[in-house]
Amino acid sequence: MSHLFSPFTLREIVFRNRIAVSPMCEYSSQDGFANDWHLVHLGSRAVGGAGLVLTEAAAVSPEGRISIHDLGIWKDEHIAMLQRITTFIAAQGAIPGIQLAHAGRKASTVRPWEGSRALPAAEGGWQVVAPSAIPFNDVYPLPETLTETGIRKVLDDFRAGALRALQAGFQVVELHGAHGYLLHNFLSPLSNHRTDEYGGTFENRIRLLVQVVEAVRTVWPEQYPLLVRISATDWAEGGWNLAESVQLATILKDKGVDLIDCSSGGLAAHQQIKVGPLYQTPFAEKIRQEAGIATGAVGMITTAEEAEGIIAEGRADIVLMARELLRSPYFPLHAAHKLDADITWPVQYDRAKMRKVL
Repeated sequence: MSHLFSPFTLREIVFRNRIAVSPMCEYSSQDGFANDWHLVHLGSRAVGGAGLVLTEAAAVSPEGRISIHDLGIWKDEHIAMLQRITTFIAAQGAIPGIQLAHAGRKASTVRPWEGSRALPAAEGGWQVVAPSAIPFNDVYPLPETLTETGIRKVLDDFRAGALRALQAGFQVVELHGAHGYLLHNFLSPLSNHRTDEYGGTFENRIRLLVQVVEAVRTVWPEQYPLLVRISATDWAEGGWNLAESVQLATILKDKGVDLIDCSSGGLAAHQQIKVGPLYQTPFAEKIRQEAGIATGAVGMITTAEEAEGIIAEGRADIVLMARELLRSPYFPLHAAHKLDADITWPVQYDRAKMRKVL
């Protein structure tokens, strides 16, 4: 029996398998609204057999967008189209999830295929915020230091975003605390030079993320899972590291977080990442073992055998796939055949199902 295609339960939600669609920015929204692109993109991965389908980063405020084309959840008008998408995903047997995010000092930039630079004010750019007035690099915006009033607004925005996510029909929320965005900015000593209660010591640097978790849990139902994506290391000297990630995960578990999505990097322009197949899986394995919390492995997982091995060996509880699911939306259906797992195909596609030859 395949481990990858065994059910997985978090709180009262049962995932049909251990394959999750990792959040992938599409940069295809106007004013934060989801549209037909998002319906087809996310819906096809649900048809393709994934157990959990996560949206791209959904900004909890307009100033929290990476670009003016980001998905958003900062106003009630966003709910209707998102609800249409979650209804379709659930009808295919997958669990709909959403990643809530604030881009911090990496906000107000152009889309990747338009270059890597700040969005000029004349084109709709805005003032970005961060724990300290330190830009990501010399072509990104110079952030303003987030004030205490601004911090309270961030907490309110995440709480309101989670409530809208619930109204839109999502059953999983993931908080984006990775890749150099706002919550990660606070975690890392490289981007957080504050001297108040939100900077300096480990306890102070994790304070905002912990408070966001607490705020979201006030509106997110007890029966629904809460995930947090972190960069387990900055891949840079003096930055956030794996030992701190283990310590953070232990604390978040006690605050009502159910799974740590273990990515890495994205905070320091001078990072030195040792990229290769499954290169981030050891982070998920160590956090799972030492913090006693469920984890997700992500990063260059491209084959059925790799994904199966991660779950079978107890290195993580789920695998989150991105680029491979861009290349092949129906990867889970093909993987099940390779692993000799008899799964249910959509009835509309059943005549094409790959069956074991006796």
